[in-house]
Parts: sequence; structure tokens; C-alpha cells
Amino acid sequence: MIETETLKAQENEQEIKELPQIEAKDNKSPILGILFCAVFALISYFTCKIDFFVKYNLNSLTFAIIIGMLIGNFLNKFIPEKFKEGITFSSKRILRFAIILYGFRITFGQIAQVGMTGFVADVIMLTTTYLLGYYIGTRLFKLDKDLCMLTAIGSSVCGAAAVLGTDSILKAKSHKVSLAVATVVLFGTISMFLYPFIYQLGFLDANAFGIYIGSSIHEVAQVVAAGSAVSKSAMDTAVIVKLTRVMMLVPYLFLLSMYLAKKAGTKMSKVQIPWFAILFVVACGINSIGFIPQNVTSAIVEFDVFLLTLAMFALGVETNFKKIQGLGLKPILLALIMFIWLVFTGFTVAKIL
Repeated sequence: MIETETLKAQENEQEIKELPQIEAKDNKSPILGILFCAVFALISYFTCKIDFFVKYNLNSLTFAIIIGMLIGNFLNKFIPEKFKEGITFSSKRILRFAIILYGFRITFGQIAQVGMTGFVADVIMLTTTYLLGYYIGTRLFKLDKDLCMLTAIGSSVCGAAAVLGTDSILKAKSHKVSLAVATVVLFGTISMFLYPFIYQLGFLDANAFGIYIGSSIHEVAQVVAAGSAVSKSAMDTAVIVKLTRVMMLVPYLFLLSMYLAKKAGTKMSKVQIPWFAILFVVACGINSIGFIPQNVTSAIVEFDVFLLTLAMFALGVETNFKKIQGLGLKPILLALIMFIWLVFTGFTVAKIL
């Protein structure tokens, strides 16, 4: 009898010990953090639908990361600890899903329309800009390799989407990712106003200028803004060239994954395959077939904008201003050098081709 009571007492004691563990496990649920990010993503999304913001081409991704940074740095103490898991989930997992859905913006037919001229321009600009940025960043400025990769890929491929896609493999610190995104926003915004002015100089016709815009401006939204300020034909060409550039993110991610595996001494069979990149191509293929109604595709694209906005807000919350300040002006100078390269080399390539 005494032994039975002793066993029960031990069992009760064990249950009491396990209670904090169960509570800790519950605190790790990402739901609350995701909902927290979703609320601010919705605010950012609908705010940027207002005519004033549309007029000045302020997209919800940029707005969300700014709001996220302000909250993360000045109101961080008010964010419950149990939200942190969901915020990280949003900036990593949801981001990958959003990149997959990004493929529904592109068709293989659009890429074919541009022809070899647009493809060659994309290859030249992507390769030279990335190598230039990485070399100057690591050798001349002695910057962190992850930061150099993120900044270079953001300038050379497709802006924030490329930075975030690359980070899903690099797994860099949040402040480095945010800084790379910030440079894309800064110099891409300058491009939107600069390129229409360059067109007025009359050195390139509308089609050639469309290739110039699409192969050298950072973000898709920025390409649309600059192209529409020139002409409809220039915008159509620019968008197709730009989307072809976006597609090039896929082979880059494979090469990066293999490089990191080789550097770490990992067997090729264990290389981290960026499945989200493969699914991105699958999404492009599905969109190319055309059996999905246009209104459904449009809804998917809008939903994708919301998910990217959510991920950007989460990334902003995780960003620490003090860490960015510690990096100094060198990352901005690196992005400036790549911007100048894109403007002048992109013009030269479009002129020659």
C-alpha cells in the first residue's frame, strides 16, 4: 500500500515537472506570430492601394518592411515572446511559398517573345553586375560575404525577391538581408525617375529602351513604372525582359547551393536543393499552359503580393538598426557602384544589341 502511494506521488511529481515543458511547447506555436504579421501586412497592402501611394509607386513590400523595422526597433519590448516563433516562420517559410507563387506572373511564351536579344542582355547584365558587386564587396571593401552576395543578387536579378530567395539558402542575419533590400529600394526608386529622362535624350528607340530598362532596373514594379513613363511598347518589352531575368534566379540558387555544399565539404548527394525554386519553374509552366482562368491567376498574383508583404514585415521586425549602423557606409557605396554599372553598361549593351 505504501509502495502504491509512493508510486502515485512520483507520477504526480513527474506530471508537475512536465507541465512547464508542455507550456513551453505551446509557446512555440507560430500561429499568433503569423497573425500578428498578417494584420500589419493587410494594413500595408490596403494602404498602398490608396491613390496617393499608387501615384508615387510605393508598393506594399517597401511600406511593410519600413513599418516592421520601426516596430522591431522602437516597440520591440511590447511584442510578446510567444509571437517570435511565428515572425521567424513568416520571414522564412511563408517567404518560400510566396516565391513559388511568384511564378504565376511569368509564361514561357513571354520569354520567347523577347528573343535572343533580350536573353543575351539579361545574361550579360546579371553576370557582370553580380561578379562586380561580389568582387568589390569582398576584396576592396572587405565586407561580409553573405552581405555581398545578397546585395549583388538584389541588384543583378530581381530586387527584394532575389535577396529573400538567396537568404533562404544562405540563412544570413536579418539585418544583412534588410540592408540589401534597402539598397534595392533606394537605387531602384532613383532608376524609376532617371530612366525616362535618359529616354528623352533620344539615343535608343522604344524597343531597345525597353530592353535597357528590363535588363538593368532592380524590381519588377520599378520596371513597370519606368517603362510606362516611356511608352506602352517599351513597358511591354521591359517587363518581359525583366521576367526573363527573374527566371535566372533558379539556376543561380542551384549554383549557390552547390558552392556552399562544396565549401562545407558536403557530398554532392547532400546538396541542399532549393525545391521552392523548382516549384517556381513549375508554376511558370502551369501559367504558360493557360488552362487556369485569368481571373484566378490574377487572384493568385494578388495573394502572392500579400504573402510577400507579410514576409517583408516579419523581416523588418527582425532587423536591428544597431547592427546595420555597425556595417557603416560601405554596403551603400557597393550598391551605388553596381547602380552606376547597371545604368551605363545596361545602356551600352542595349545600344550594341
